[in-house]
Amino acid sequence: MSPRLDVDLAAFEANLDALRTRVAPAQLMLVVKDDAYGHGIARAVPRAVAGGTRWIGAFDVPTARAVRDAVGPDVRVFVWMLPTPGDVADAVALDLDLGVGDASLLEDVARAAGEDPVRVHLKIDTGLHRNGFRPEEWDDAVRRARVLEERGVLRVVGVWSHIAEASDAADDDARAVFEWALDRARDAGLDPQLRHLSASSAAYLRPEFRYDLVRIGAFAYGVAPAGGPTSHDLALTPIGRLAAEVTDVGDVVRIGVGALHGLPSTLAGRITVTTPDGPRTVRRIGLTASAVDAWPRARIGDELIVWGVDEGQTATDLAERIGTIGEEIVTRLSPRVERRSTAGG
Repeated sequence: MSPRLDVDLAAFEANLDALRTRVAPAQLMLVVKDDAYGHGIARAVPRAVAGGTRWIGAFDVPTARAVRDAVGPDVRVFVWMLPTPGDVADAVALDLDLGVGDASLLEDVARAAGEDPVRVHLKIDTGLHRNGFRPEEWDDAVRRARVLEERGVLRVVGVWSHIAEASDAADDDARAVFEWALDRARDAGLDPQLRHLSASSAAYLRPEFRYDLVRIGAFAYGVAPAGGPTSHDLALTPIGRLAAEVTDVGDVVRIGVGALHGLPSTLAGRITVTTPDGPRTVRRIGLTASAVDAWPRARIGDELIVWGVDEGQTATDLAERIGTIGEEIVTRLSPRVERRSTAGG
């Protein structure tokens, strides 16, 4: 039997309710990249929308298409990874909001437009250098966008950016650039109604970064930042629990989860699993199976919990032991494990 990721949809909805209250009056955009951080778009998005979420951040067109398949047209879907004109055309056909951060993409959007103007969010690079118009390019970008608005091919509904969240001082500098970009956009005749700068951490901790819309990813799934506040500190619940079965019993117990399922081999010797007889150390992590210290009554078919909030160690706890981030531990699992919804899902 393959390992199983149990997804607590009631906890997910409670996290979203808490986050929505926290960031109000800004709207919450639920980011669902990497198949909802490994938890499953087909399960997570309908629950989120039923609970009041009206914005989904999809990253790329295939993810956006999965969102549309899950909940239909009655939700705004924002996509910002559009590497080819074909991706742009598909995004327009799906009636998506498009994040645009370079001149060639802006022209691709104009060429792909149909009868209705394409909804565009212009991205200013505020210092992270992930993508976006550089400040020295911004005036040309907003002037060109205004010309295309006047032609009726697009409408600039938003201005946005990513920030590093490395320090308050660096983020304050980024916010100053963002404010400058907003002023220049308005000077060019644009009227963006949606300003969004912050992701999970800044949205939760710094009210001045919330503006009109916040992009919440890992926090919605109860995954806290490694080295930062815990999910308990944030009053959020990790919604995933990874279970595996005993496949062989001897001097060590073999369990059916390994590196190919998304469990990093570097965790060997650093983590325990919860067995029917208490915690046992994981000694080796192979490709599809791992070796665990034995216990007297171990039986083939016994279920063990690798991580989960009720077991005392979360995905973030595992990530901190090898210097990565919690969301990487979860997203590596998809689509390599069975996923099952619990608690009203």
